[in-house]
Amino acid sequence: MRKIGILRVGLLLTLLLGLCIAVGVSAQASSADAVWPESSGEVMQSDGKLVIDSSHMEQGYIMCCVSAPTDHRLKVRMTFSNGAQLDYDLDNDGDYVVFPLQLGSGNYTFALYENVKGSKYSAEGKISLTAQLVDENAAFLVPNQYVDYVQTTNAVIKSDELAAQGDIYKTVCDFMTNEFSYDFVRAQTISPGTLPEIEECFDARSGICQDLSAVMVCMLRVQGIPAKLMIGYADRYYHAWTVAVVDGQEVFFDPTAAIGCLNASKYQIERFY
Repeated sequence: MRKIGILRVGLLLTLLLGLCIAVGVSAQASSADAVWPESSGEVMQSDGKLVIDSSHMEQGYIMCCVSAPTDHRLKVRMTFSNGAQLDYDLDNDGDYVVFPLQLGSGNYTFALYENVKGSKYSAEGKISLTAQLVDENAAFLVPNQYVDYVQTTNAVIKSDELAAQGDIYKTVCDFMTNEFSYDFVRAQTISPGTLPEIEECFDARSGICQDLSAVMVCMLRVQGIPAKLMIGYADRYYHAWTVAVVDGQEVFFDPTAAIGCLNASKYQIERFY
């Protein structure tokens, strides 16, 4: 009877071990667990032509749109409680756009401006919000205008593939270093103010600094690693690179330098998304 009992205990332990392994595999980070912005309409604010859905503000973003389509160019100026300001373009078709709360918890003011003639803009609405984020890095886990992706983006799909190989941060760094090249033609022909192109860069395995950095940030974010698209100067060159939060520490990585197209000694941050 004692031998039978030991066998039963052994079998039970084996089953429990198998269950733990299964749970571990299912708990592995994947893009299915990522935060995908939405306008749920639960908490809404409006002033003039400016409309904001702040239903998920604690997750590091708001959704912003204009109340009615217009032919004029629109800009939104975000001002934080410490005086920091960032300007964004807003779609003039009335569709919602994701605005990140990358400066963390605090008071934000969003002001809408409409281009009326030449370089002249008129104020068309202002909304102030107080954000209390679930985590100060929450904004760096969601897509936005500068790091624009959806669940079907090829870089997102590839990130799940790479995550299965183990250390996702190191694997993504190696992937960017070994698989991508610098697009010198795009660097010479791109128009000022053009946003990063994640899908185009990923599919071609080639892009300029902002494209390469946005691809990397995308692939990390959807795997639960907060990542920032940094914009500023590398020595005297206007440039973009990445900073990720790995095991609680900020880690620098410059995809452009990694593929041998830049050798800078000093980086100066202007803004980040």
